[in-house]
Amino acid sequence: MRLGFEPFSLPLVEPLGTANGELTEREGFVVVVEVAGQRGVGEATPLAGWTESLDQCASALARVSRFPDPRRALAPRGDEAFAGTPAARHGVALALADAAANRDRLPLSRWLGGAGGVEHVPVNATVGDGGVEATVTEATDAVAEGFDCLKVKVGARPLEEDVARLRAVREACPDVELRADCNGAWDRDTAREAVDALADCELAYLEQPLPATDVAGHADLRAYVAEVGGSVGVALDESLASTAPEVVVDAGAADVLVLKPMALGGVDRARTVALDAIERGVDVVVTTTIDAVYARTATVHLAASLPTVRACGLATADLLAADLTADPAPVSAGRIAVPEGKGNVPRSSTSDSA
Repeated sequence: MRLGFEPFSLPLVEPLGTANGELTEREGFVVVVEVAGQRGVGEATPLAGWTESLDQCASALARVSRFPDPRRALAPRGDEAFAGTPAARHGVALALADAAANRDRLPLSRWLGGAGGVEHVPVNATVGDGGVEATVTEATDAVAEGFDCLKVKVGARPLEEDVARLRAVREACPDVELRADCNGAWDRDTAREAVDALADCELAYLEQPLPATDVAGHADLRAYVAEVGGSVGVALDESLASTAPEVVVDAGAADVLVLKPMALGGVDRARTVALDAIERGVDVVVTTTIDAVYARTATVHLAASLPTVRACGLATADLLAADLTADPAPVSAGRIAVPEGKGNVPRSSTSDSA
C-alpha cells in the first residue's frame, strides 16, 4: 500500500476578497493511494482562516505517506497524525474512500451510507453585495438560469441599504428561497434590527449574522426571533471554524449548520456531523471552500448521501479559471446531477496525470 501527493495551483477567474486577504488562486495537493491494486484519488486544498497553511498540509501528508498503512492515520488512536490539519486529513480520507468505493463498485454517495435514489442535489446561486440594481440583475439572471434558491451577500453596507436590496430581490423573485449571508458583519443590536426590518421578506435564514466567536449571541438572536414571532432562521458557517458543531447545537445557536468538509477534515467527518445535527432537529447545508473537482464532487456525493439536505453551496466551479480534470457534476438549472459511476469522480473523467 502506498500514498503519494502532488501540488497544484489553479487560478481564480477574478480575485476574491476574504477575511484573510485577497485570494487569486487555489493551491493544494492531489492525493493518490493504492490499496491492494485499487487506486483512489483525494484532494487537500487548505484555506487560510479555515484550515492549516499549505506548508502545514504538505508536512502532514508527507508524515502520513511514510506510514506502512495510511489507513492507520484515520483510526481513532492514529488521528493525531492530522492534528490541526483538516485539509490533509480530507485528502487522505477521500483518496481511501474513493479506492474503497471503486473496489465495491459503488458511487461514493452509496459507499458513504446513502440509501440511493437521489439523482440531483439542489444548489444556491450567490448574489454579490452590489447596489440595488446590480443585486436585482444578478438575482433575476440566476432565476432565469433555473436557480430557485438565492444567497445574497449583506453586511458590507449600512443595514438600511441591505434591507432595500433584499426587499427589491424579494419583489423581483417572489418564489425563490432567499438567504442573506452576513459573514459576521453585524453586532447584536443590528442583527435584531435586521430581524424586524426584514420580517416581510420571508428570508429562509440569516447566515452568520454575528462574529464567529459569539455563539451565545446567536442563541440569543434565535430567542429574539421566537419572541417576536418571526420565521427567519439562523445559520452558522464561520463559527464552525472555531467552535465544534456539537457545542453550537448544544448551545441552541443555530437552525442550520453550514458544513465545509475540507474544514471538518473529510466527507466522512462532515457526514457524521450532519447526521447528528439532523437527528437533533438542526438542518444542514454543505458547501465547498472553493475546491477543485475532486473535493467538490465528493461534497455532491456527501449531500446526496444525507436523508435531508437543503440547497447547497456547490455552484463554485465557475470561480476557477482551470480545474484538475473534467467536471463530472456541473450545475444545470440550479441542480447538480449526482455522478452514477463507481467511486467519486468516475474514471472516464479522471486525467492520467492525477
